[in-house]
Amino acid sequence: MRDIAVISFAQTPARRSVPELNEVEMLMPAVHDALSQVDMTIDDIGFTCSGSTDYLAGTAFSFVSTLDAVGPWPPIQESHVEMDGAWALYEAWVKLQLGELDTALVYAYAKSSPGDLPMVLTRQLDPITVAPLWADSVSLAALQARALLDSGKATEADLADVVARSRKDALGNPNAQLAWDRPAADLLAEEYHIAPLRKSDCAPITDGAACIILAAGDVARSRVSRPAWIRGIDHRVEPIHLGLRDLTVSESTRIAGEKAGVAGGQVDVAELHAPFSHQELILAEALGLGADTAINPSGGALAANAMMTAGLIRIGEVANRISAGEANRGVAHATSGPCLQQNLVAVLEGEN
Repeated sequence: MRDIAVISFAQTPARRSVPELNEVEMLMPAVHDALSQVDMTIDDIGFTCSGSTDYLAGTAFSFVSTLDAVGPWPPIQESHVEMDGAWALYEAWVKLQLGELDTALVYAYAKSSPGDLPMVLTRQLDPITVAPLWADSVSLAALQARALLDSGKATEADLADVVARSRKDALGNPNAQLAWDRPAADLLAEEYHIAPLRKSDCAPITDGAACIILAAGDVARSRVSRPAWIRGIDHRVEPIHLGLRDLTVSESTRIAGEKAGVAGGQVDVAELHAPFSHQELILAEALGLGADTAINPSGGALAANAMMTAGLIRIGEVANRISAGEANRGVAHATSGPCLQQNLVAVLEGEN
């Protein structure tokens, strides 16, 4: 296996809506920032892979137009996944493992604000038995939260603690959309949004973009003083039918974490893609994270949750802390689908 590292990460400030920009205009600052951080141009990139979804744009093959942000001419080696950018990074990682190229640029973007996002996400459901019911994403998450509470594994106070900590940590993140310092007791006094979830338990709707540059071996070392090496990466999927799995656990996350090697050492920091407060508790348990791990110091998805981008940002946030010397080993997680159906886990480390 080749040593592959994250050498650059950039993102746009998360906002509820960016009506004045199209997707290309929103994406370009992140791409150019990522390249400039390591003194590279698009000519230095061997492979480009993107993550997005046409359902948000409402246009077939909308991702083709966003290639303008990286420059598709002269022709480039390029691919796209209809998934969060974390899965585009996985494809780029596999491409670099072939040994034919040494660098890759991964980007993701989404404008979630123009439509009704919870209803758009019903298109992820089984098209025969569930999607016709128009069960929106928040209602399904509320069913999962209720199952967790009824199991005795967590209380509403535990959920409020997650929210209070995440939004407070987000005060130190200049790209966060929601950040404030409020006690958990105040959150419990709020009315339910969809019981047992309050609005503060749910990630905000966000427009945003992000970009990561990967490099192999000595190329990575030549560009940055402390690359964030991807020591393990794996993703798993569970049945789309919610009744076929225990919603209080995330077996796919547990398996992905095991295959990626999470238990192989101390985890200093973990960025978990948890769009709902209770999901952080489920993910932390699945990965075996303890009190000695800083979870979502960026504020996580509860601070900003750009669709198709938030998972890639989790990898970038961990990489930044490793490159800055704030952590030596970290775990990044991305999810897709209803109630944590699909999960990707990556383990990143600094130089030994």
